Amino acid sequence: MEKTGVISLGEAFVDFISMDQTNTKYQRLLGGATVNLAVGIRRLGLPAYYLCKLGSDEISQFVEQELEKERVDTSFSVHAASKKICGVYVHLNEIGERYFHSYINLTPDEVLSDNELRREVFERAKIFYIGSGTLFHEQAKRTTKTALKYAKDAGNIIAFDANLRLKRWESEDHCRQTVSSFLKHADIVKLAEDELHFLTETDSLEAGIAQLSKLKIPYLFITMGSKGACAVIDGQQVFAPAPAVHAIDTTGAGDAFMSALLYCFHEKGMPAKLSQIKEYLQYANKIGAAATTEIGSLTVNVDKKI
Repeated sequence: MEKTGVISLGEAFVDFISMDQTNTKYQRLLGGATVNLAVGIRRLGLPAYYLCKLGSDEISQFVEQELEKERVDTSFSVHAASKKICGVYVHLNEIGERYFHSYINLTPDEVLSDNELRREVFERAKIFYIGSGTLFHEQAKRTTKTALKYAKDAGNIIAFDANLRLKRWESEDHCRQTVSSFLKHADIVKLAEDELHFLTETDSLEAGIAQLSKLKIPYLFITMGSKGACAVIDGQQVFAPAPAVHAIDTTGAGDAFMSALLYCFHEKGMPAKLSQIKEYLQYANKIGAAATTEIGSLTVNVDKKI
């Protein structure tokens, strides 16, 4: 059987986006980096498998229904009646700008355990994707390590996107050490420029890349917002500017970028030439930029042609 599709492991979130400056009415949207990635992959036409723990209440049902609408496969996820989905509240300030207000997790210890993983999904898929969103939790970290082993045993391409959320960690050092320990297992790593500086404790792009070179990451991608993105392979760098768009909401742009990047690796393989990497970068920039033109964190439906 030909392996196809992308596995995304993590925690589902619901984003509650304030409708006006009174911050009393909210639009409810799917959220969370690993959910965004799974939906982005599916919208680009590839099979997407989402692995998480879900509950049985109305919010969990909303998450499942939304993922079902997107045709994301959740059959390898598990349910626990006591599980509550995490919520993120985004408010509007007096000049109409959105800002993070609060993060609510009523069941922080209800996470997918390593014995709830099924090897079958790793045998089906071509790429396994993780982020750092749950690695602060010891059980979630163990589960991720087991999933990494299953993915490597199955010959999956391993992709890691830092997506750092420092407020969830007990200290910066704990975050830095944990995330860095996972980078060396990945074939593809994506970092935002500020994440590169944080993890390497450097203040320039060149110094950060030099520091990370010790980990011998095969494909390293650094996103720089509206400036574009660069890739590093075998010590060589290639840059691609971001297309100009009218940005409304930048939430999830990095996840859309990563979805497009993994789509390229899935469909066209591991690039050996800088010209091919630049092609991947340009496509990922296009999809990431398009995601900023609509409210919410999900990849917009766009032309799939690389």
